[in-house]
Amino acid sequence: MEGPSEIDPKLLEILVCPLTKGPLRYDREAQELVSEEAGLAYPIRDGIPIMLVDEARPLRDDEKPAKRLPSP
Repeated sequence: MEGPSEIDPKLLEILVCPLTKGPLRYDREAQELVSEEAGLAYPIRDGIPIMLVDEARPLRDDEKPAKRLPSP
């Protein structure tokens, strides 16, 4: 059985979240592109990112980044 397929690093540089237009983080193990700003994880199927909001799953609370308090 093959391991997770790799995604082209150049593709990762140009892809953004379709909802927020913010950056995405590649989760190699889960084969997802994560938008922390939108709280969504977009699946990668057969090496192809599925950049549809309807196909994304919401991040669980333990996957969301800790919110920082504003500096005084």
